[in-house]
Amino acid sequence: MPGNRLVVYTREDCPLCDEFAAELSALVPGFEVKDVDDDPTTRRRFGHKVPVLTCDGSVVCHGRLDREAVLRLTRR
Repeated sequence: MPGNRLVVYTREDCPLCDEFAAELSALVPGFEVKDVDDDPTTRRRFGHKVPVLTCDGSVVCHGRLDREAVLRLTRR
């Protein structure tokens, strides 16, 4: 997956976000975590859809981890 920048947008005190990040870390090391509320543009873009996984700026999945989508990314 070289060259793919994975970012997980989360929110503080969000158990679903914590679960999402834990599941993702079991599949893929080295992703970035950002708080959706730290940036007004990001907050408007994602609102209550957190957690959101993006790859190079494009949404891969939100809410629940799409394991198959992540595995497809790792096979590139």
